[in-house]
Parts: sequence; structure tokens; C-alpha cells
Amino acid sequence: MTPMSTDTLRIELHEGWARLTLSRPERRNALNTALLAQVAQALERLDADPAMRAVILTGAEGNFAAGADIGEIATKTTADGRADPRKESWARIRGFSKPLVAAVEGYCLGGGCELALMADVIVAAPSAQLGLPETNLGIIPGAGGAERLTALIGRARAMRMVLSGEIIPGSLAHDWGLAAYLAEDAQGTAEDLARRLARRAPLALAAAKRAVIGAAESPLAATLAETRTAFEDLLDTEDKAEGIAAFGDKRRPAFKGR
Repeated sequence: MTPMSTDTLRIELHEGWARLTLSRPERRNALNTALLAQVAQALERLDADPAMRAVILTGAEGNFAAGADIGEIATKTTADGRADPRKESWARIRGFSKPLVAAVEGYCLGGGCELALMADVIVAAPSAQLGLPETNLGIIPGAGGAERLTALIGRARAMRMVLSGEIIPGSLAHDWGLAAYLAEDAQGTAEDLARRLARRAPLALAAAKRAVIGAAESPLAATLAETRTAFEDLLDTEDKAEGIAAFGDKRRPAFKGR
């Protein structure tokens, strides 16, 4: 089945590979619930298409994704978080069996960074800005970002980024092992890689992907559910409400620990 583009997700099919482009440029491609579901659906359809051997995931107009949609988080309660359909979308994305390459330019923050971390290979432009700044809003990464970041760059650097909300440039992300490639032309480099991968043995690539993910993430699997529960619990806190309000007001939040 050929996946179809939408207003917020552009889908291009090439010989052996496809490109998915997040397209909410007015919001710097922030991931709302609908867009995340569209990404999951497109990847499932591409997974079922034997002609498609690799996929590039990127963002429109110079940004990957500036995070989750703050407007949705602002009103979300713990009860909403427990029933959040985004959890299913994240699981479907993670279940994609073929090579997934993230071409990262501009902002790649919060939920956008968690999406990039689900890719198998990140190609970052030097000017890319990557981070998990959720603690600035009184919440934490809720889709496995902290765990995957730790697996990639180690405890010390992951603590530095997650606790402080620090955003790092693409060059440092590459030095630390978060990005596999650093390229001025991130799109072109990702395309070259996708073409090369499309010529390789697809069953072997799928098995190799499972092996690497298993080696990196099996020890973390038990913590993913616990982290998600903690994220959902934080949605009802006063600090979360203050963090979101301060973000909207462009001021420093005054957190009170409740």
C-alpha cells in the first residue's frame, strides 16, 4: 500500500527508499498527537512494502522538530497521560523493522529529540540543536528519551543534558556519539546513506537492527514503563502548570516542588 502525504507529513517515495518530512513549519514541526500518529501509520505502511528498504525522517524548513506540542501538554492531566494515544504511536514507530535515518537540522528538542533517538542513524548538521529540556517545564522525557540518550552517550553526559535541560549543537552531539554522522549537507548525506542501505540485504539489515537495539536497550526495558508513569504523574503537578505558563510568558519559572 502506498502511503499518502497529509498537510503535516510529506511522503516521498524513491527507488528503494522513502523520505518522511514533518511539516508544521509555523510550529517548528512540533509533534502533536495527530502528526505522531501519521508518522506511525506511514512507517507501518512502508514496513509492509518490500520495495522500500530504508526511510529518512526529517523536518521541513530547517528544523527537525522543536518538541511536543506545548498546547496539548498544557491541559493534559495525569489521567489523560495514562490514556494517551501517543504511547501507541511511539510503540508503532519503535516497531519499524527497516533502517530509519534521521536527518537533523535546526531544532531537535524534547519529543522531537525522542523521535530522532528512535532512528537507527542520526545525521546531524553542525548547526543542529539537540536536547531534552522537559525539566524546564516541570516534566521529564516521556517516550524513552532519557534511557536511549544514556545508552548512547553515557550516564554523566545524559545527566548533564536531562537535569539541566542543556541543548547541544550537532558538532558536540557527533563528538559524544549521539549522532553517527556530522554533515553540512545533512539531507544529502542521509540520502546517500539511504541509497546504500537500500542496496543491502533487507533480511540481514532487519536482523542486524534487532540485534543492536537488543544489545543497547534490553537492560533498559524495565525502566521505560517506570519512567512513563513518572512522566504521567508530573502532569498534575503545580510545577508543570508553572513551567508551561512560564514558557508561554517567556519568563523564568518559579518552581515550588508541588
